[in-house]
Amino acid sequence: MARLAGKLVIATHNPGKLREISALLAPHGVECVSAGALGLPEPAETGTSFVENALIKAEAAARSALLPALADDSGLCVDALAGRPGVYTADWAERQWFEGPAGRDWYLAMGKVEGLLAGLGPQAPRSCHFACALAIAWPDGERAVYEGRAPGTLTWPPRGSLGFGYDPVFVPEGGTRTFAEIDPAEKHRISHRAAAFTKLVADQFG
Repeated sequence: MARLAGKLVIATHNPGKLREISALLAPHGVECVSAGALGLPEPAETGTSFVENALIKAEAAARSALLPALADDSGLCVDALAGRPGVYTADWAERQWFEGPAGRDWYLAMGKVEGLLAGLGPQAPRSCHFACALAIAWPDGERAVYEGRAPGTLTWPPRGSLGFGYDPVFVPEGGTRTFAEIDPAEKHRISHRAAAFTKLVADQFG
């Protein structure tokens, strides 16, 4: 089995995601560079699961850069909404859902989730989880996948400014602060991405 070493392409154009993944890999001597910094195009995420979308992104980056590539596909799954937004987590932040110019507005996305929950009535459960699939692809076609999740509940209104995406409305299980109120180093230890990375590290560097 191939092992990670040297330079690794992180198949993302999201600076927050790049920082988080780079911090998790830094102790293992891996040099991370983003697909955005290399000018790689973003492939269409046509999968119906986090694993499928992560593989699409990792394999496209590995082929284009001729380097090993790591992709993350993650999202918020709300129990009362039958797991939505799920793989469409980022799509719910696209402004075409709303009036205004193109782009992502996470506050509006969080409001959409809250609005749907409110429509179910005050007794609707607010349980949810963040899910993450990490896919590594090598230029020769080899690949590996690792999955993790972080259970929690939704809160409203949003709180905190340290996270990104839906972090301001997600309170991890057993906690009282949102992911956006938690120091990033602490979040790295308990997040869905951290759970997936624990498996990756054990497999790749163990």
